[in-house]
Amino acid sequence: MNRQFLGYAVLAIVVALLPFAGVYPIFAMKVMCYALFACAFNLLLGFTGLLSFGHAAFLGSAAYAAGHSMKVWGLPTELGLLFGVAVAALLGLAMGALAIRRSGIYFSMITLALSQMVFFFFLQAKFTGGEDGLQSVPRGTLLGLVDLSKDINLYYLVMAIFIIGYFIIWRTVNSPFGQVLQALRENEPRAISLGYDVDRFKLVAFVLSAALAGLAGATKTLVFVSATLSDATWQMSGLVILMTLIGGLGTLTGPVLGAFIVVLLENKVGDFGQIMANLTGVEWFLRLGESVTIVSGLIFVICVLAFRRGIVGELGALFNRRRTARA
Repeated sequence: MNRQFLGYAVLAIVVALLPFAGVYPIFAMKVMCYALFACAFNLLLGFTGLLSFGHAAFLGSAAYAAGHSMKVWGLPTELGLLFGVAVAALLGLAMGALAIRRSGIYFSMITLALSQMVFFFFLQAKFTGGEDGLQSVPRGTLLGLVDLSKDINLYYLVMAIFIIGYFIIWRTVNSPFGQVLQALRENEPRAISLGYDVDRFKLVAFVLSAALAGLAGATKTLVFVSATLSDATWQMSGLVILMTLIGGLGTLTGPVLGAFIVVLLENKVGDFGQIMANLTGVEWFLRLGESVTIVSGLIFVICVLAFRRGIVGELGALFNRRRTARA
């Protein structure tokens, strides 16, 4: 346990120093927002065994709710974030109460259908700006003291939000409640036979995952001072599944690594194509930046075929095999 906390502390120090190492703060904040979103999704799929195809609804609803409350209602930043989380949690309660009545693929399709209903509501609602999105959301100040219009100040707020969200997930997984969730994932009939109210545990996990996904969405609105329909599309729900599976399903750090890889591909694959074109003289590499989805799909196929546990999961399994061999 001490080694784990030491590793987390070292990683937190490294992340805190990234802006001073020349890393663009907006890029790092985007990674942290998506990492929190992926960790929230992993709590539901990796530790509870519920595959949701509609998690983008919580990211988008919190983004719009926080942006609208801060821009139109004039709420301070901290209250705007909390309002976005509350909206996502309430939406999660409503969707979860309907979805947990079924299991397996039926559960997944219900979440997808409900998410699409939310998407079309955002598309037609006036307060969202439709296809133009909600623009020019003020960042405001933190507790009336810290000016969040400066990227460096916002960076450390986003970092603190990510740490809080990650700690909530870590504490949940390592609590008796988390052990019950994992028991549901492994053998739901046995958990029922032991007297657990399975539906109640599933609903609580669903709402908690939705609230944390909403925290990621509200924070993302602060980073980009906007909320758009892309936050609520089914493609975003697919993207978070991709992040989780690439990093490692059912691991705490896997979704973070998966989010970093996906965001890095979205932002840097064009630069990589330019380098490869200069080295090889093949002009096709210049179009690599327009083919991010192809590259992401290729990486996903490789991970499914060669790293079924994800990158972190396979590394952990390799370490355990070596430790067992030494023993």
